[in-house]
Amino acid sequence: MKKTIVIVGAGLSGLRAASLLTAQGITCKVLEARDRIGGRVLSTSVPNRPDLGKFDLGPSWFWPQYESTITNLVKDLNVGTFDQYTKGAMLFERFQNEPPERYRHPENSDAISVRFRGGVQSLIDALADTIPSGVVELNTSVTAIRLEKDDAITIETNQADGKRKSFSADAVILALPPRIVARHIHFSPSLPPNLMTNLVNKPTWMAGQAKAVAVYDRPFWRESGLSGFVSSRVGPMQEIHDASSDTGTGALFGFFGVPANSRQELGEDQLLKLVMDQLVRLFGPAAENVNALLYKDWSEDFETAVEEDLDPLTHYPSYGQLPIVGDWEKKIILASTETSSQFGGHLEGALQAAEQAVLVIVNYTR
Repeated sequence: MKKTIVIVGAGLSGLRAASLLTAQGITCKVLEARDRIGGRVLSTSVPNRPDLGKFDLGPSWFWPQYESTITNLVKDLNVGTFDQYTKGAMLFERFQNEPPERYRHPENSDAISVRFRGGVQSLIDALADTIPSGVVELNTSVTAIRLEKDDAITIETNQADGKRKSFSADAVILALPPRIVARHIHFSPSLPPNLMTNLVNKPTWMAGQAKAVAVYDRPFWRESGLSGFVSSRVGPMQEIHDASSDTGTGALFGFFGVPANSRQELGEDQLLKLVMDQLVRLFGPAAENVNALLYKDWSEDFETAVEEDLDPLTHYPSYGQLPIVGDWEKKIILASTETSSQFGGHLEGALQAAEQAVLVIVNYTR
């Protein structure tokens, strides 16, 4: 009997699952609420200056020494990569009114992190090319999943034009953060109470975070022997890295130490003014000559964050697969990076979650 699988979410995990199912000859459909593929992967160019390259406002790296799944996939898809720039000294900013301290890491002291030519979106696009046209439906927000008496599954969605559309499936892969599943989708019959509790208690990786990228003509800090890496107790960015492209354009990106609620109270304009003040403080007057300042606050992204994600993480979350029992066993499969016990929060975790979900489907359909 031919099976049809619906995948909810066209991020890295959802697209990988669709690619693997297609290769197995299993019919699938991917439903994505956004108007783009990629999910928490977001590589963007400077408005009116695509020549400067693309810059990641979501994840940026992977680590080939430890992450074999993504390393092998990148090789199979022939996606271009380059090593993160780390040469030179780092800066440590302890106090507002004192110059940053300069430190030099011993060579080969850290694992090599690798970035993508054209941003992580290049991996997303390469995966999408392995999926038949028409499989992915954008602007399709899943609102309800219903298990029928004949064991079939009905998926109810809202379309961008306001219309509703239903899909049928034999199983559903939920390639979404667990909290989004719990807060955005109504299940009938209801999910077991302990599963709902566990879903809500899984923090969405980087959902409470924001990222800024300052784009320059060239990576001028390298000329002063700096790597671009900064650790700051002053802020607003607590961690800064070189985000320059492999084609010569300079860029610095930073993660914020300012909690989500405080960022929203400040507003984007004031926050980015503080970002520029910090960059000038750290790297000198040359930092003022910025081509563009790109910004993404993931806590304000309805498809990523829920209210619980506004609270800053105080420790690395306990991630891993959540067992599904009862009516929904083998009918729904969770497949976000948060379901990976070893690589939760990483691109590697998203890919491993997709592979595990497809393995369940393949074993079930035999």
